[in-house]
Amino acid sequence: MTAGTGAIKQGRKFDQVVEGAREIFLSAGFEGASVDDIARAAQVSKATLYSYFPDKRRLFMEVAQRECQRQAEAAIARIQMAGPASDVLYEAATEMTGFFLSEFGRQTYRIAVSEAERFPELGRAFFASGPTQARNALVSYLGDRIDAGELEIDDVAFAAEQFIELCKAGLHIEWVMGIREEFTQDEVSRVIRGAVEMFLARYGRR
Repeated sequence: MTAGTGAIKQGRKFDQVVEGAREIFLSAGFEGASVDDIARAAQVSKATLYSYFPDKRRLFMEVAQRECQRQAEAAIARIQMAGPASDVLYEAATEMTGFFLSEFGRQTYRIAVSEAERFPELGRAFFASGPTQARNALVSYLGDRIDAGELEIDDVAFAAEQFIELCKAGLHIEWVMGIREEFTQDEVSRVIRGAVEMFLARYGRR
């Protein structure tokens, strides 16, 4: 596929193409996914696939946008749980850290960054589909815990951003840069616990 600059075409088999691509991208990754395999999984011709997505990166970002939406909904379901902040934030951190350290998450991040200058709409769509929704849900949850008297936060939106970044500490940059290819469960759990403990140490009502 070659780079395209026009708007993505919508049509009768659009969703079919995206779902077939999702299957291949999740199993083979971006580099390992061939057009032939995607067309076969989608049960369409290569001509049909090209008519929708002349650029494999755009197809990947469409899949990534939907996958991030799914991941965000899973995280939001946990964030909206009724319960003390220590429990809910732990579950939310587990969801977010899991996505940050997934191979799909790494590839999505790399492509969104590398294509940001040529196709800024791709990065915006990706950011809106997952990260923004998860952040907004976290803001809403933190507001509820402030009202319940459990947390004391002046700038809730900033606090939500801080928590998300804490969930990446010591792991995410090494992962996306390829410095390390895997982490132990103890290392991941340490970051999750540390994110929750530090957040509550700063914002928990004393």
